[in-house]
Amino acid sequence: MTAELVRGQNHVLPQTRLEIRVSAGKPIVAGATLSDEEGRVRGADWVAHPASPGMPGLEVSKQAAADHRLAVDLGALPSGAERVNILLALPVTDGAQGPGSGGGPARFGALAAPFVAVTGLDGAEIASYTITDLDAESAVVALELYRRQGAWKVRAVGQGYAGGLAAMLSDQGLPDGPALATEILDAVASGMARSVAAPPQRTAEADRVRHSTPTVQPAHETYGASASQHANSGRSAMTSPPDGQASPEGQVSVDGHVPPDGQVTQAPSTAPSTAPSGDSGSPQQPEPHDSRSRDDLHGQGHPGQGQDRQGQDHLDQPEQQTAAPASTGPVDYTHPSRRTAAPPTPAPAAPTAQPGQPAQPVAGDATGWSMEERLYNQVWGMFEDLARTAAAYRSAVEFADSRMEQELDQVLTDPRSRISGQGDAAREAARAKQAKLVEQAREVLDRDIAQLTAEADVVEPALPPSFAAWGNPIWQAYRVPMEPPMALRLGDLHLPECTDLRIPMLIRLPLERGLWIDSGRTASSATASLADSEELRRLAMDTAVAHAARLLAVYPPGDFAVHVIDPAGSATGSLAPLRESGVLGEPPAAGAAGVSEILAQLTRRVDLVQMAVRARATDSLPPDIDPAEQLLIVNDFPHGFDDRAVTQLRYLADEGPAVGVHLMMVADREDAAEYGPILDPLWRSLLRLTPVPDDHLADPWVGHAWTYEPSLTPPGSEVLSDVLARVADARRAWGR
Repeated sequence: MTAELVRGQNHVLPQTRLEIRVSAGKPIVAGATLSDEEGRVRGADWVAHPASPGMPGLEVSKQAAADHRLAVDLGALPSGAERVNILLALPVTDGAQGPGSGGGPARFGALAAPFVAVTGLDGAEIASYTITDLDAESAVVALELYRRQGAWKVRAVGQGYAGGLAAMLSDQGLPDGPALATEILDAVASGMARSVAAPPQRTAEADRVRHSTPTVQPAHETYGASASQHANSGRSAMTSPPDGQASPEGQVSVDGHVPPDGQVTQAPSTAPSTAPSGDSGSPQQPEPHDSRSRDDLHGQGHPGQGQDRQGQDHLDQPEQQTAAPASTGPVDYTHPSRRTAAPPTPAPAAPTAQPGQPAQPVAGDATGWSMEERLYNQVWGMFEDLARTAAAYRSAVEFADSRMEQELDQVLTDPRSRISGQGDAAREAARAKQAKLVEQAREVLDRDIAQLTAEADVVEPALPPSFAAWGNPIWQAYRVPMEPPMALRLGDLHLPECTDLRIPMLIRLPLERGLWIDSGRTASSATASLADSEELRRLAMDTAVAHAARLLAVYPPGDFAVHVIDPAGSATGSLAPLRESGVLGEPPAAGAAGVSEILAQLTRRVDLVQMAVRARATDSLPPDIDPAEQLLIVNDFPHGFDDRAVTQLRYLADEGPAVGVHLMMVADREDAAEYGPILDPLWRSLLRLTPVPDDHLADPWVGHAWTYEPSLTPPGSEVLSDVLARVADARRAWGR
């Protein structure tokens, strides 16, 4: 049973591997400090915060958000650490008080009371605390986990500091508390580029002219989503961006855990998004694992970053994010978001339904600033509705089975009824009740699926190219866009109860997580039917090329570039559409020298752009630095990689997405086993996808195992070559 704590109350912790969940309604900063028996923090290395989110036994979020998940392993803390303090603080923005700022004071008294919960590996809540009576404070110590007589306990603290994060850190014994507070808030500010203004009015089709991205004012928008029981009963939109992924990183939260955002986010109030998916800024690691298994790995990683409690990938759902001013220079890596205010024009209304009949589906009936955003939110709502109705059906079946078992047990407890006709009749009656309950549950499920299927039939034809399947006729009329989209389709998701109903898996753009196309064999029947592993590797590379082609097609001319590492030249056939169309700026890198050269080039780009962004000098980049988003496809990893190359690859996976360098790996983890656990953080940071149908993705609400199918071109179709040819023509016309 959950212990609802009040200030000063403590509670015994039954286990040492925990998760701390924080919900505040508005973006806040979450961190943790370690201290010894006397309550002293020995140094900055005993503080986990967005600028340094990981330490032994602790993992915190890398940015401000309304909802946080902090991973704690009390058994892995450094020697001498006897206490863990969970810290919350308000980020400094243009409208908040901070060092050198002239805005009004940021205070917890202006927000809803923050809620903090301690949960176990299974998600079961152990203790919770609502922090009330806060007023002028802008930082607060929420909880204290401490060791007493060999046992760990949690205490509700609720100690606030009007002096903010600097005063709180100084009070914990850190002499350089103000300097560390400034570092933390600066790191948060640099990661808060998540909001975007309403889209500008588009010019007439004949006057399409590209414009630079306008400066965006900072905002603090809560990203949320809600959906009605059915598509046309007023499903409201998610009001701010994920993560993702996508996370359909997903972000469903997919290997991302994945949905239509890691990353795919926001779910109902019960949901924790990368997109897909996607998505998602949550903690990860710290132990090696096989993401194909469904063992309990909740304590090893954060659901928002790759694996769920059963070890399944999850869809990155949209995450609550905040924003910082966009750069005024040519490089703008801010993540798109949405306003919480009502959109300027109402969504299409469904026609009035006949009495007793469900409302007719309408494409784009969710709220949003544009039809693209409305469709994105509608797809998310369909995903959530299907997850809920399937969960209700499974729960009803479990109840029916449990009730039947109880009634049969009652019959068997009476020796007289075991051999009499009365016992046979009771058993038949119990089975009949069970069958009737299951039938009733199936009727409700079929009704809901029929409604969602009708909605999918009208939504799919209305999707823009970035959301549409390759078989959608919209690709036949494709034109190179002048603006980047808000999300990308990576495939489809479905459940075993309704295999014909497919929900697009969408992941937010720009990508916040890399992608891993798994070329290894899995437990999936689809891989078992393949003749050999070479065929599976070819399919994996074909999938990677299809994803890369879609990214090239949905970005404006020259705003997205693709690089390929193919050490042994085994992907020549799969890469033919990219090479023949001319969209590859350089031949695939081959051999150890080629691998080293391209990794050094992209690593240098990440370093220089990071420095330029921090110094607010994006106009000062060297002329040889391409400001476009970059995608690196790595085939047959780790062939051709030495230790230095592996280190550079991990660096790109960790630091690249924030400055426009993204990673797509085509690999089998078995091939990388020689590196041991050193690559586990790399695998966890990527959103795992498969080239064949596989049920490795799990949603973050009820943990359904969703079957993912990649988005590939129909057999014999020339759509991929045609689209890439138009992309190449547009690049030449724009001098790109």
